[in-house]
Amino acid sequence: MATFPKLKTNAVAQYPAGRALRYRNQVVRFLDGADQRYRDASGALHHWIIRLDELDEGELAEIEGFFLSNQGQFGSFVFVDPWDGTSHANCILASDQLDLTAVAEMRGQTSLTVVENRT
Repeated sequence: MATFPKLKTNAVAQYPAGRALRYRNQVVRFLDGADQRYRDASGALHHWIIRLDELDEGELAEIEGFFLSNQGQFGSFVFVDPWDGTSHANCILASDQLDLTAVAEMRGQTSLTVVENRT
């Protein structure tokens, strides 16, 4: 299984970065106005917003290569939580779109959202 790439500083994220816990709850509404609620996952799922600035061309190419080999949201990978170092084995990207920006030489940037995927 693929692993989310690290920067040359051996970090997976830069500050500011965001992390959230979310539940996948579903609601089924009936014709009489009643509803039934259930959870799609056994517990809270992690979401990380990874903003990367000041990347050199090699780091940009590595992020782009990871995105292409992962085929956007299609493939799953291992992601190491930058806050506590926990490895999450089944993660996906939240989007099929990757925006890479080259601001100047040795100054690229991008942003990715990583979602824990548990069924």
